[in-house]
Amino acid sequence: MGWEKPRICVSITSGDTAAVEKAAPLADLFEVRIDLIGTRWREVTRGLTKPWLACNRRAAEGGAWPGDEPGRIEELLSAVGLGAGIVDIELATPDLEAVIKRIKGKAQCLLSYHNLIATPSPGTLRDIVNGQLAAGADICKVVTTARNIADNIAVLQLIREFPDNKIVAFAMGAAGQLSRALSPMVGGYFTYASIEPGRESAAGQLTVDELNTIYGMLGYD
Repeated sequence: MGWEKPRICVSITSGDTAAVEKAAPLADLFEVRIDLIGTRWREVTRGLTKPWLACNRRAAEGGAWPGDEPGRIEELLSAVGLGAGIVDIELATPDLEAVIKRIKGKAQCLLSYHNLIATPSPGTLRDIVNGQLAAGADICKVVTTARNIADNIAVLQLIREFPDNKIVAFAMGAAGQLSRALSPMVGGYFTYASIEPGRESAAGQLTVDELNTIYGMLGYD
């Protein structure tokens, strides 16, 4: 078909640099999960050959950072000096305005929302994106948990409702896998993939090999 291939962000969840090198040709960018990699995350970034975003997910939204909140923020923001082009910070982060000020002008600010239980109503989802934009998001990320097909549709609809903004939107869980694959096909800024089986950063995440196979079958270059 000759369409532009959907962009895939490959999540790095361990210090396995060999796996990162293997995935690099299939990745458009990487997500460095500081909270999951642990102390070796800086070492991992030194070998990256694709753009990357930094994430140090808070526990309330599915993360595993073992320290306190000030330490989480400082560790995350240190990634800017190491070359992170995007910084993922949760919309619910305390003192968010001050954190955003430290990101702006140095990297793009991705404001994220994760619901580990369900998919809120369409109106609530729109309010979340509007809140992210009002706070200064360069990229808005809304991730919910799907219980049925309708939840996939609800979260993907966000992309169509904000056509002038960079939106990453899909649902987690087995029932949400459809939205993960479809998200960039309907205009989402990118979707996420695991680096290999067993290294998922969230429930229902497909591997980068699986997504590339799907997109190839659909005729994407």
